[in-house]
Amino acid sequence: MTRPGNYWCSSALLADGWAEDVWIRVDEAGVFESVRSDVPSRDVQPDTEKLNGVMLPGIPNLHSHAHQRAMAGLGERTSGTDDSFLIWRTAMYRTLEHITPDQLYRIAGMLYLEMLEAGYTHVAEFQYLHHDPAGRPYLARAEMTLQCAQAARDVGIGFTALPVLYRYSGFGSVEPDKEQRRFINDADGFLGIVAGLEDGLDAGQQLGVAPHSLRAVDRPLLQTVLAAVSPGRPVHIHIAEQVKEVEDCQAFSGRRPVNWLYEHFDPDSNWCLVHATHVTDAEMAKMVRSDAVVGLCPTTEANLGDGIFPAQTYIEQGGRFGIGSDSHISVSPVEELRWLEYAQRLLHRRRNVLAAGQHGTPNTGERLLVQAAAGGARACGIDGGVIRPGARADFIVLDADAPRLYGRERGEIVDSWIFSGNEAALTDVFVAGRAMVRDGRHPLRDEIRQRFQTAIDELAQ
Repeated sequence: MTRPGNYWCSSALLADGWAEDVWIRVDEAGVFESVRSDVPSRDVQPDTEKLNGVMLPGIPNLHSHAHQRAMAGLGERTSGTDDSFLIWRTAMYRTLEHITPDQLYRIAGMLYLEMLEAGYTHVAEFQYLHHDPAGRPYLARAEMTLQCAQAARDVGIGFTALPVLYRYSGFGSVEPDKEQRRFINDADGFLGIVAGLEDGLDAGQQLGVAPHSLRAVDRPLLQTVLAAVSPGRPVHIHIAEQVKEVEDCQAFSGRRPVNWLYEHFDPDSNWCLVHATHVTDAEMAKMVRSDAVVGLCPTTEANLGDGIFPAQTYIEQGGRFGIGSDSHISVSPVEELRWLEYAQRLLHRRRNVLAAGQHGTPNTGERLLVQAAAGGARACGIDGGVIRPGARADFIVLDADAPRLYGRERGEIVDSWIFSGNEAALTDVFVAGRAMVRDGRHPLRDEIRQRFQTAIDELAQ
């Protein structure tokens, strides 16, 4: 893991489009200090590293439940009934019932390393596993989230902590189930977790808050918590993910979830509405006007059978979005972006849906990458997701000689990376100007994998 420095690349996707012979300087804070194009390689300074490939902005992962990495792939056996999100959730609760802080650290470390090797440069951890297996707070109330933060620090990925506010199990302040005992906090308990994270996170790590969902909080509790946290912090919430959630919200309040949220609170550009799968055109218009980011997790949403977000209408109206791996059934920004577009193609029965009718590049993959990087950075509370002076120096390098990229130019390279297969094509990954992945491999891969395997073995006992 190198120190920030100077880098040169033959081709790069900058804030204002593609450029050739690009030279960048990264300062000690990990920020792009200078970005210049048309600098011949022979003219660069001796301390400049020449990167062999195509430079793209790093991609934030705006929605992660690290503990669910331990069960990815284990929910694919039919129960003999109509499998649903609720059946999957019951299996997930069983998996996390006995996870210790140290086991969560080892699981998160493997997950975050996988994210880096896939091209994610930052993760927002939506973390609700707060208490011990009996439901008692740890001595350090933020212990579990701090373990995730330490795992992120050790592998070198950017990190936004999103401690989750979870009090109820359903609309109307329904008391939680026994299986939810590790999640539950009142306002004071939750704010104690926030205070612990304020003290325990590194200066370069971010902190937000995450009311789990409208069914898991009530209005007074959410008002109390939002009034107590520092303004400007990211606020993430699951909303309108399943049809049942929408129906339950309507039965309780007479309003759909997004409508209820906007009637009682004031979401703005600091908010991330995760999933928002089942929304109306009127609700989408409110989301766009507020400048909130929608957090889309296409592979998880497909795996759970949630439904398909109306992305075409939302994006055409100027809506912001980012992507997340959520349950980690896939840890790949390529797959998230690919299936975001493919779901729309299946829905509308035509091609290149999310690039149609917009200004800018006609390349679908490039558009999706640019929008997801910018929206994800906004949702994570960082100035990033773009290569320009003043932004955090998170970037990735693709191997232009990889078979599926060879001979492609500019936007074609991104399109081919996203839509033409899964063979390795990513070589280097930089976070805050420091190389975390070289030649497609993280230097701690073997060590981290061994730790992960021991954690899984322990949980299986």
